[in-house]
Amino acid sequence: MSILHSSIRELAAQLANKQLSSLELTEHYLQRIEAHNPQLNAYIRITAEQARADAQASDARRAKGEIRSPLDGIPMAHKDLFCTAGITTTAASKILENFVPPHSATIAENLAQAGAVMTGKLSMDEFAMGSSNERSAFGVVHNPWDSKAVPGGSSGGSAAAVAARLVPYSTGSDTGGSIRQPAAYCGVTGIKPTYGTCSRWGMIAYASSLDQAGPIAPSAEDCALILNAMASFDPKDSTSSQDTLRVFDNLLNQPLNGVTIGIPRIYFQGLDSQMADNIMAAAKVYESLGATLKDIELQNTDIAIASYYLIASAEASSNLARYDGVRYGHRCENPDNLQDLYRRSRSEGFGEEVKRRILIGTYALSAGYYDAYYEQARRARRAILNSFTAAFTECDLILGPTTPSPAFAIGSQTDDPVAMFLGDLYTVAVNLAGLPAISHPAGFIQHLPVGCQLIGPHFSEARLLNLAHRFQQESDYHRQIPAAYAA
Repeated sequence: MSILHSSIRELAAQLANKQLSSLELTEHYLQRIEAHNPQLNAYIRITAEQARADAQASDARRAKGEIRSPLDGIPMAHKDLFCTAGITTTAASKILENFVPPHSATIAENLAQAGAVMTGKLSMDEFAMGSSNERSAFGVVHNPWDSKAVPGGSSGGSAAAVAARLVPYSTGSDTGGSIRQPAAYCGVTGIKPTYGTCSRWGMIAYASSLDQAGPIAPSAEDCALILNAMASFDPKDSTSSQDTLRVFDNLLNQPLNGVTIGIPRIYFQGLDSQMADNIMAAAKVYESLGATLKDIELQNTDIAIASYYLIASAEASSNLARYDGVRYGHRCENPDNLQDLYRRSRSEGFGEEVKRRILIGTYALSAGYYDAYYEQARRARRAILNSFTAAFTECDLILGPTTPSPAFAIGSQTDDPVAMFLGDLYTVAVNLAGLPAISHPAGFIQHLPVGCQLIGPHFSEARLLNLAHRFQQESDYHRQIPAAYAA
């Protein structure tokens, strides 16, 4: 079987059978990165020597029969907000362009312990603030299916690299849809776990009550194996859950008989007819596999966008106050005094979208406006969680579109932040409620992929992965590779 079309299990089998070594596999992907990244711009930094060293270490372990996990010896890449000891980590921002962390994020450590081979750091919207990956200090990332289209954000580099098969899998983070939306736009699979499932320690924060790490890969089965390694209780993260499931692939092949899938009517109001047709076709596949489809009401969906952007911006304004040009990161030249140092370093270091959200958040938290804006958003957040809780009394999971449309053209929404925000219509509520959700490929509109989203109750990742896996056994959308990257 071709390496490009091989799943993680299949690659692991090839390594086990000595059909190839980890070093050979790594060199294959490093060559693809060298050939294709210039036009894709998915990687901010390529760590070729690190990758070769990791691969050689894996081959040495394998020779001794000391394989750590199915991921051992398989290349991957990190979104560039996961700290990696001794390797520059920027969050795609000028203000961190020279930041070399002294430690690695727990996620990075967990995957390294599983034997992962790191090929580099992937681009993103600056500080994860964006839905298109046009907001990176290192340039726009292009969608592998159409170089004139966005890959989605903020984990656009992560999704684009996997879709173009520059790497078998990647890490991403999801604050309001930043794993699921780029996965949908790029025709790959991405899961946002329950809040607290994956440690946030060492992950550069955007909005601390919303951020959650997760994997991006071609298939649900791949995501399950990656999540097995990523997820852990971490005492260094005060929000880390001790209830976290440790095995996510144990239900993959379970039948869907008895599973009720709720389809919210509101998700299809005003939805493009072609998008609706693709999503309902996916729902019919689930029905053919034994699931029951049920129309449901899902209240408070209309308040999710406003609530999310107030809460996220408020938390961002607080989290980003630490970037002042004093201890690390960008520092302005020849400041007049300390205040001038702060002001100019932050003005020069932060991009326009980051500045916009800091200002929104600061305003929402300011005296006289806290109750009118931030406190109201907090109440709306509780109402949204209650709406999901009520919905899950009628169904086991919720199905709908991941995005309102396929990927849009680069530059078409950069001057319209509201239109950009509305692209997260189906994803932000999940983060506000702390729920898990997965996006998997569900077809194409013209030449651009369409994503189907499944949402579950807290800690239902294994069931979500089960449904997506069973769907992918009946379809080949997840195996499609953009023509420009198919050889």
